[in-house]
Amino acid sequence: MNSGEYAEIVKKNSPASQTLADCVRAFLFGGGICTAGQGIFELYAYLGAGEMTSRILTSVTLVFAGVLLTAAGVYDKLARKAGAGTLVPITGFANSMAAPAIEFKTEGFVTGVGAKMFVIAGPVLVYGITASVIYGAILWTLHLFGITLF
Repeated sequence: MNSGEYAEIVKKNSPASQTLADCVRAFLFGGGICTAGQGIFELYAYLGAGEMTSRILTSVTLVFAGVLLTAAGVYDKLARKAGAGTLVPITGFANSMAAPAIEFKTEGFVTGVGAKMFVIAGPVLVYGITASVIYGAILWTLHLFGITLF
């Protein structure tokens, strides 16, 4: 069997792609999560929190909601319907951190939850921190020579 025949078999047996419907669904669900986040921000601001405090509280609330929905098994069901719409917002990051930890909770808090919590987030944190140190060192060096970019 050559690659052309194989491609025909794969094409015949693969489900039809619904790219437009998937994009619309992702846009609506992702936008809904972001709209809910804006509503939470407005609520905290209405209750008297300052702008920066409202931002922090909104992030914490959304992360907590993402972990709670992941632990309850709701986030995965939502993600099957919403697709990429649940990946982009902060709740998607919370889900990616919590899901491996929750999956291995039977192995204990240290060897299960603690060890698996950073399976996905670990590389993101490592690269983010490393990049910030490198950028900070570059800006500091430029500042020593009297060059200011910001």
